[in-house]
Amino acid sequence: MVKHQPLQVYERQLCLSCLTGIYGCRWKRYQRSHDDSSKWGSLRRASEPDLALIMSFIGSSQWECTWFLILSSSFLLLLVWSYFWWEAQNDYNEFNWLLYNRSGEWNDGTVPVIAATLVGFSYVTFLLILGLCHIALGQQLNLYWIHKIGVLAVLTSTIAGVVSIDDLWRDEWEIVLISLQSTGPFLHIGAVAVVTTLGWLVAGQVMHGGRRRLQVIVLLLLYVCVLLGLYLVPLTISSPCIMPPASLKPRPSIIGRRGAPMLAPENTIMSFNKALQQKVIAFEADVTISMDGVPFLMRDHTLRRTTDVASRFPGRQHEDASLFNWTEIRSLNAGVWFLRNDPYWTVKFISTRDYGRAVNQTVCSLVELLRLAAKSNCSVLFSLRIPAPEHPRHKLWISDVQKAVQRSGIQPEQVMWTQDSYRYQVRASAPLLHQTVKEMLPVDGLKEKATHTLSLHYSKATVAEIRRLRGSNVSLNVYPVNEPWLFSVLWCSGVESVSSDAPHVLRKVPHPIWLMSPDEYCLIWVTSDLVSAAIVIGIFILQNEKVPSGGVYATVGGCLVRCLQWEVASLGVGVLLWVAGAGVAFAGVCMPVRVVPGLAAAVGVAFTGACMCVVVLYRWRMSGMRSYNPEQIMLSAVARKPGRDVNIMKEKLIF
Repeated sequence: MVKHQPLQVYERQLCLSCLTGIYGCRWKRYQRSHDDSSKWGSLRRASEPDLALIMSFIGSSQWECTWFLILSSSFLLLLVWSYFWWEAQNDYNEFNWLLYNRSGEWNDGTVPVIAATLVGFSYVTFLLILGLCHIALGQQLNLYWIHKIGVLAVLTSTIAGVVSIDDLWRDEWEIVLISLQSTGPFLHIGAVAVVTTLGWLVAGQVMHGGRRRLQVIVLLLLYVCVLLGLYLVPLTISSPCIMPPASLKPRPSIIGRRGAPMLAPENTIMSFNKALQQKVIAFEADVTISMDGVPFLMRDHTLRRTTDVASRFPGRQHEDASLFNWTEIRSLNAGVWFLRNDPYWTVKFISTRDYGRAVNQTVCSLVELLRLAAKSNCSVLFSLRIPAPEHPRHKLWISDVQKAVQRSGIQPEQVMWTQDSYRYQVRASAPLLHQTVKEMLPVDGLKEKATHTLSLHYSKATVAEIRRLRGSNVSLNVYPVNEPWLFSVLWCSGVESVSSDAPHVLRKVPHPIWLMSPDEYCLIWVTSDLVSAAIVIGIFILQNEKVPSGGVYATVGGCLVRCLQWEVASLGVGVLLWVAGAGVAFAGVCMPVRVVPGLAAAVGVAFTGACMCVVVLYRWRMSGMRSYNPEQIMLSAVARKPGRDVNIMKEKLIF
């Protein structure tokens, strides 16, 4: 009996050489065996014998697969890390302020973190794409040792960053869960698209990956479980923006938090005037009491960050701001720091006129702010820092604030008192002040404090609590809200007002970024799942056609695809009909509107028809295939492409 070994040919493969060279630093010439069903064939080094090739695949597969898993894990971790920093844009200034309180020096700590994250994510993503290309082309994974060091460095630095943020800024992790209320439906569709695309690689490994039956079973089960899990993820997605448009509440009012600190130095008259230009309804500020009893606006405990105290009063820059008298405070410049540090990356957009105004800004007193609010018919919400026990105004700070309110001429109802300490004394002496609470309390607790207004951090205001408070006629203000997506989520939740550092940004949001009814979302969900399922089935069918007869049907994947042949086509069509019918039934249940179930039914019928066509075409192509001698196929394949630069090396006959 004569056994023929397939022809071995040399070819120039520039694309493949670049892939293997960049990923594994393998730039040598390869030869291809034309008996492989892959488009690129089974490629190997020309100088290595067949046994060495097989041993290289078997010996290095586990180690290189481990590195590929490390690479994939690094990509997923960096994906979450990048997503966190993308959504944390709302609080970049808060992060820098935390760093300032720890180090004593103002630096924009977000810049190096974001730059390192982008570089690491791009690098790992590039290597992962190269690795997936290796798998798709049937190449063994052999990550270069320099890349291994780089991947480990990126992974280690990312883990260190996660641990550091968890220690310094743990509360900020809440923004990831909150942001999913805005991005969840779109991330779901994107994830389904990615996993559906990966079905081509999975089908290729199952059909002609040369794997054992147990490996095929595990791979198929893992892929199917992930795919089905993604199909059912919308059951866990809850977004206030999925609601009937008619139920949308009025647009939340905007409060200028420290004025408009992105357009002018914070807590200055210029900043509050800029906020007025953005149609805010109120001002929010931080108040400190000076040594001589003058309330003034200052966020920090010291004057170092926002004034030139270091040059005006050398040696006193580390003293508490309340230990200066008003004459000393008034002499300080409160605008140069803004132009120098550019805390919001907005100085380059400031006009020449505003630049000159910012240079000459001074510290603002509470009286000046209240007079501006009274003139513009705005309210004022301020947080007051109580003087220390050794401070001369420790027992007089309430009267100092009340005198400022009286001197300004503002109506007491326009002043929101948030300080919880001595609230009863304040209410007794100034009963007309608008009492506001900055902690979550039950409705009965709010009644005890004689208030119907809450001001909460956005991470403390859940959708259920917001709607419960609104139903109890409690007004809720949420802070800080600087990004349109967060503003949209809170708008759909029913918040009445938000405090923002960026009123000029929120002013340009006339409606929520997206809003869809439950009917529309269910239709999108069911349609995307059905389309994905049809594509995955088609991928496995197409991959099966590339497999040589004999051997593939011994695997579980081959058995699954063989079920689609004409002998058992009725079973396959029945399953597809069941899937389509279930989708239509589910859509009909979720969508009570008359038109939408019709659309869902149309989608289901179209899906069923497409699947039936795929089965018929598959059977037609299978029936049209003839049996050829492998040697004839190889010779005809070479003869059909005389223009290629192909050199026939040899043909071995083994007796």
